[in-house]
Amino acid sequence: MTTINLYSLVLAILVAGSAGLVGSFALMKRMSLAGDVISHIALPGLGLAFLFKINPLIGGAATLFLGTLLIWQLGKKTALSTETTIGVVFAASVAIGALVTPTEDLIEALFGGFQEPALPGFLIGFLATLVILVFVFKFKNKLILGLFSPELASATGVNLNRLNLYFLLIFSLTVWLGLQFLGALLVGALIIIPAAIGRQLAHNLGTFLTASALSGALSVVLGFLINYFYPNLALGPTIVSISALLFVLSLLRKKA
Repeated sequence: MTTINLYSLVLAILVAGSAGLVGSFALMKRMSLAGDVISHIALPGLGLAFLFKINPLIGGAATLFLGTLLIWQLGKKTALSTETTIGVVFAASVAIGALVTPTEDLIEALFGGFQEPALPGFLIGFLATLVILVFVFKFKNKLILGLFSPELASATGVNLNRLNLYFLLIFSLTVWLGLQFLGALLVGALIIIPAAIGRQLAHNLGTFLTASALSGALSVVLGFLINYFYPNLALGPTIVSISALLFVLSLLRKKA
């Protein structure tokens, strides 16, 4: 059995809970699959970081946030939908990432397993999750209003273009935080699946957000426990598999 890094566990729980909240709004905005797509925008940065022997999360952050700003600008300057612009940037990122990522580091880039965080890394991750939580609860009403009544939101002074940028940046921050544990290939599941579970169990917005956050956190806790007893099982795929199982159970609960 391997030991559980306390910083990794606590940070993963915080990230999963935050991802559940962000994923809930992404699901309502019909862009939940964007988590899977946006995560691949980090691939060129991860590949270059491995190539030049620097922290892969630094490289991933660089291309992830540059790509997010590019998506926002394309959506603002053209008549293309957010989904279309994300798709274009996604395709280019995957191609470039495959070209620059050393073959021996490709699995790590796709499935996670970077160096476990020490105290400084934990504190950065903690502050980042705090930013996500503050954003969600501060802008919750504006996000809901913009979703269901854009005209009313504009009439009440809500800048929807700026709000969309903020949400995309928070979305990308959530993806970046999850890269360490799940990699570019699986991190989108941390946003998609818990939100889907919350939607199955929810009767109102508060329940929806709570169930999404808790199901993400529970997937991480169970994933770390299984990885502790069975260290040969990769942590990222284990967490996602558990999350998928919880989703199946939520379907049974819904029918009951």
